[in-house]
Amino acid sequence: MNALNRRPLLRRWLPRTLLARNIVLLIALVMLSQVCVLGVLVHYVQRPRVDRAAAVFTTYVTTLDEVLAATPPAARDALTARLDAHSQVPALAFQSPPTGWLRAYRTLQRNLFLDRLRAHLPADMPVQWQTVGGPLLWIRLHAPADAPHAPCWIALPIPEDAQNNGLDAAILVSLGLGALAALTGYILQRHLNRPLQDLTRAARRVSAGERPAPLPTDGPTEIAEVSGAFNQMTQALQQADATRALMLAGISHDIRTPLTKLRLAMAMAIPESSDSSFAAASESYLDQIDTILQQFMDYAGSGEREAVVRGDLNALIERLAGDFAGLGHEFTLSLARLPLFPYRPIGMMRLLMNLMQNAVVYSGTGLSVRTWIDGVGAGSAVVVAVGDRGLKLSARELERLKAPFQRGHNARSQSGGTGLGLAIVERIARLHGGGLQFHEREGGGLEVRVVLPLLG
Repeated sequence: MNALNRRPLLRRWLPRTLLARNIVLLIALVMLSQVCVLGVLVHYVQRPRVDRAAAVFTTYVTTLDEVLAATPPAARDALTARLDAHSQVPALAFQSPPTGWLRAYRTLQRNLFLDRLRAHLPADMPVQWQTVGGPLLWIRLHAPADAPHAPCWIALPIPEDAQNNGLDAAILVSLGLGALAALTGYILQRHLNRPLQDLTRAARRVSAGERPAPLPTDGPTEIAEVSGAFNQMTQALQQADATRALMLAGISHDIRTPLTKLRLAMAMAIPESSDSSFAAASESYLDQIDTILQQFMDYAGSGEREAVVRGDLNALIERLAGDFAGLGHEFTLSLARLPLFPYRPIGMMRLLMNLMQNAVVYSGTGLSVRTWIDGVGAGSAVVVAVGDRGLKLSARELERLKAPFQRGHNARSQSGGTGLGLAIVERIARLHGGGLQFHEREGGGLEVRVVLPLLG
């Protein structure tokens, strides 16, 4: 497997959060350090001690074997009785010792000592380590020359260097310190992650159009610099929004005032007997200018300051559909049962009106509104879909229409628009934590869906 194939696999196995990655790295480093310490301890400290103990013990056993072989037969029985010699090894010595990860080091050290002892002793002197009922080392001595068929087994105490000497307790303490280091690292990482979580929540509030409180800048230098930069960015955005709203309000006021005077002047200047088509066209142009100004105002003031209330979204759709029906535009409604939904009433009404108005202006046929709940539990969302049978648009053009001042090719012949309708819808949907989607309808046409998370 090459590096390009290994990289996605590594990303799949790595935790997603920085906290989890740092904890996994810390635990891996602690475990690696413990394994290295244990390897150094066994190979460079304990192995030489055990080898030295096996060599000394071998000298002691061979000396005892020589003494027993040289002892006269008359005194041999007394010597073997004093050594508590046995003709056979007790069955207790062959019982398997208890196993478990806590005894792993003892087992390793016992096997190491037996291997070194068997390497030093003659091949015809077997050794058996008894662990059940007390640690003893059984060794079969050579049979005397005058009694070649009477070998004896003797039990000898095990040297201290061949036992753990408290090293297993030291290993447990070392593992405990490693676990304590990992826990300390976890606590420190959680402390460092808290400002990042606050920053994430504040950024989401800003993207939703809210104004979060300034982030604290009294933490570590790196975190404080990020928090300070975010506070400056938030303040700059708020000032830009305030400047934009003030500028557009001033433009609207300054333009609408002469428009009103122009309407009055036209009404007074045009005699009643004159051609009424000119007056009607002039009034139409003035209405278009007023509509364009209102769209700019709607885009500038997308409802960030409007309070959120729980309401019946279906009732709002039915009321708007009734208003359009009074103007001769019938919408087919297919509304699922929805819970009381938290939304900004004026902003939501503006969103629905823009979608329904676009369907009427740019299609006028196959008008429909559907609602349903998508998903279950915490990830559920309310979906509002406004459809028509208008001209088909490409996927690239549909996505492009979300941007301000963009209009579809089937809207070129329509007057009075600015290309802000879907941009306003997208902005209000994002203000509610949702988004805008485009889908082709079966049988032709377009369906614009607004997905709004069902929170609380």
